[in-house]
Amino acid sequence: MDLQKPPAEPYEPRQPEGCLVVAIRLPVRIVVLVLVVPVRMVWDALVVTGRFLRDALLRPLGRALLWLGRMLFLWPLVGLWRYVLVPAGHALVRLGRVLLVVPAVALYRHVLTPVGQAAVWLARRVGAGCAWLYARVLTPAGHAVLWLVRYGVVVPVLWLVRYGVVVPVRWLVRYGVVVPVRWLVRYLVVVPARRVYEWILAPVGRAAAWCALGLWRLLGLLLTGLGVAVYWIARVLLVLPAVALWRWVLAPVGRFLAVLAREVADALGHAWRIAGHLSRAVGRFLATLFRWIFVEPVRWVYRTVLTPVGHVVRDLVLKPAAQAARAVGRATRQALASARETVRQTRADVRRMLFGEPREAVVRPREREAVLRREPRPLGTRTLDSSTTALTKLTKD
Repeated sequence: MDLQKPPAEPYEPRQPEGCLVVAIRLPVRIVVLVLVVPVRMVWDALVVTGRFLRDALLRPLGRALLWLGRMLFLWPLVGLWRYVLVPAGHALVRLGRVLLVVPAVALYRHVLTPVGQAAVWLARRVGAGCAWLYARVLTPAGHAVLWLVRYGVVVPVLWLVRYGVVVPVRWLVRYGVVVPVRWLVRYLVVVPARRVYEWILAPVGRAAAWCALGLWRLLGLLLTGLGVAVYWIARVLLVLPAVALWRWVLAPVGRFLAVLAREVADALGHAWRIAGHLSRAVGRFLATLFRWIFVEPVRWVYRTVLTPVGHVVRDLVLKPAAQAARAVGRATRQALASARETVRQTRADVRRMLFGEPREAVVRPREREAVLRREPRPLGTRTLDSSTTALTKLTKD
């Protein structure tokens, strides 16, 4: 139950309260206290019940379900992985190495590599011959043919086209078409259009602009007067009544509701704390009553009757049964260890018969030293020159 008081807030001087606030506070707090006490007691009872169910039922049930899930799912999967899939995978890897990798490596090393080297040598020789042919024969022949085509055909044809066709056509178009059309456009279109703009369109445009400016100023005066009239009408008909409604009706009602809400909130806080103290007292009374009616008799029976009986059962039944079970387990472990060693030796003999003796691996000095460190060293007899302290062991190592 959360019966602790909230941390004290720093003291702030409150504004002076009127008689309305004092008149509202006491009835509100009494009514709220009467309504909150049953709710707080029911809430505390639900909290205690929930904690008891969590500690006594849900947590042990969850642990039991977790253990059951491990026993039914996790441990079989681990056993299947460790004792079935991993050995089968190692066997498949070894079989694939013997049937695929070793033949593929031999084929690559003794067949494909020599063939590839021969093909590379032949390709290099052919490429060298083609490069010599291109550099010594094809390149000079191509340069000679290009020079003949360029200076024997292309240059004369270009000179003939330029000075026989292009230049005469350009002079004809320039002085027979372009110059007369330009003169006609200038004196028949441009000069009359300029005179019409200067003597007719410009004066008419200035007069139209002056008339439009006058109309715009007149329209602005009319709109300004209309806006002032609408402003005063809206202020008198809407703003002043709204301000009066806010100042004389809504603001006092809002202040009253704010005071009422604040007092209700303070009353709820006080009532909740007082109900917590009452609920704690009732809970302590019920806990004491439950302890003297149920817990103390059960404790006395456990200490006086069940404990001596349990000691007798432990000494006469459980300890001999545990010793017998340990002996059986020890014998079983020894039998399993001997069977495992026999299986390992049999597997090594079968591997030796199928694949022959393994080659001796080249062991580097550091790896040999690491292997020797992992091996247990024989304990020699202790003499006057030897010592078993940690400092001498570190020095010797």
